[in-house]
Amino acid sequence: MRVRVKLFASFREMAGRRETPWTLREGATVADLLAALLERYPSLRGHRETMLLAVNHTFAEPSAILREGDEVAIMPPVSGGLR
Repeated sequence: MRVRVKLFASFREMAGRRETPWTLREGATVADLLAALLERYPSLRGHRETMLLAVNHTFAEPSAILREGDEVAIMPPVSGGLR
């Protein structure tokens, strides 16, 4: 199955791309995708624990099962705001 991976902010800069299509086996999870992504883009490995993951605009756990055509967003943590 194919999904679309979108990388944001510093993760986009580290990977050198904003978006990439990805092919996975049926029944693959967000964790499976992330493991493959970290193999291809080793510069992201040190940030695994802080990554925010969303599938189709909804925050997702690593155990979430992906489906054909899903959009997976990978974002660094967000901070800041009003003082």
